[in-house]
Amino acid sequence: MKPHRKAIAVLAMTLLVTGCGGRSGSGAEESAAPGVTSTTFGDLKSVCGPGTPASAPAQGVTAEAVQVGVFTDMGFTKKPELVDAAKVFTSWCNAAGGINGREVVAETRDTKMMEVRQRMLESCREDFVLVGGSASLDGLGVKDRLSCLLPEFPAQLSQPENLQADLQVNASPSTFAHYEPYFSLREWLFKEAYPQSAGAVGIINGDSPVTKVLGAKAVESLTAAGGTVTYNELYPATGVSDWTPYAQAIKSKGVRGLLFLGSYAQLAKLEDVLTGMDYKLDWIDANNNSYNKQFLQLLGRSAEYQNNIVDIGGVVPFEQQSVPAMRQLQELYRQYAPDAELTMPALRAFSSWLLFAKAAGSCGDELTRKCLVDAASKETAWTGGGLHTANDLSDKDPAPSCFTALQATSQGWKQADIKPNEDVFRCGGAPYRYTGNYPAPMTLADVGKSMSDLK
Repeated sequence: MKPHRKAIAVLAMTLLVTGCGGRSGSGAEESAAPGVTSTTFGDLKSVCGPGTPASAPAQGVTAEAVQVGVFTDMGFTKKPELVDAAKVFTSWCNAAGGINGREVVAETRDTKMMEVRQRMLESCREDFVLVGGSASLDGLGVKDRLSCLLPEFPAQLSQPENLQADLQVNASPSTFAHYEPYFSLREWLFKEAYPQSAGAVGIINGDSPVTKVLGAKAVESLTAAGGTVTYNELYPATGVSDWTPYAQAIKSKGVRGLLFLGSYAQLAKLEDVLTGMDYKLDWIDANNNSYNKQFLQLLGRSAEYQNNIVDIGGVVPFEQQSVPAMRQLQELYRQYAPDAELTMPALRAFSSWLLFAKAAGSCGDELTRKCLVDAASKETAWTGGGLHTANDLSDKDPAPSCFTALQATSQGWKQADIKPNEDVFRCGGAPYRYTGNYPAPMTLADVGKSMSDLK
């Protein structure tokens, strides 16, 4: 039976509000230009390279190749960003010799939003590991993934059951099961940048059971940061044809700061109405999925009239061309996927691919899942070669430590005045741990397994 179209759209809201997660690596040695002879990325040396493997030590691993699964909702969202990231990395890595001579084969697992379990069961039968992927409804597949002992190096995560679940190594500093990722930004907004906004904060959230959890966490953390939520409204996940009633309510409530959880295309429509009413907020947290050129184009006149801010955590902004790793990543995209757009999810995916390659390369001919996970989990200051701040992958319950924020303008994205203390980042703020009762990440014990079962 085909799911109702509205139900699919409601569930799709999760994909639109997940996100973010650095050290710029500006002091790193200049990388070699990308090409068939390049094995270096940023400050990572010999990421991929030749070899003479002879064994087939695990499912998906032969003497010739290693098969890796890439989850995506592309069939529904029509966004190929994670598939593009896989194409760019594998093209570059294989040109350099693969993983110790094994070709890296990326197998796309397109959930089309609702087919998470089907794709996971396929991956359980065929793939060695999952790398650089994401599914909006990823909680539907975590039980099967753990049951078949399939490791995951995700680009980004969505549902709480899969946030920091077992057999998962998160390369970029963007996934926090028990901590609010945007707490430092909110403290900056309330206590430094726009203190008068603290007493009049609004939230607009997609009407979905999944995103309601995000909304509840947002209310908790906003309050803890010193804010008072005076307006909290849901909107249909299928979209709104006329945002006027919402804009009027925002104005009548005197909202000064607005957190929007949903599609940036819908936010642009709301802002157009607010701007037409000559109502300007102190700030709008557009969520970091809005960090792209399309949002700026959709904003139109609101790009200058309203103050859109996005927190991209510890990730190096795309505009930082002085950072060798960022510059090289953009060169690789121009070489291997010239028509593809480099996005935040794609950047996080690339860090995961790099981590996978380094860990797998350290295993030599005996490339097993256990060796792979053990090697990756020993990285205590992983930066993706300089794409983001250092991430301690041995910590199974990390807290955010750094962030940077960008503002939208008609001329592009610019750095917000957050008073950074480490390159473009502001680090050292006290993290906020949730106190509410939210779903817990799934463990191997939940499926009757343990790490001793991993081979």
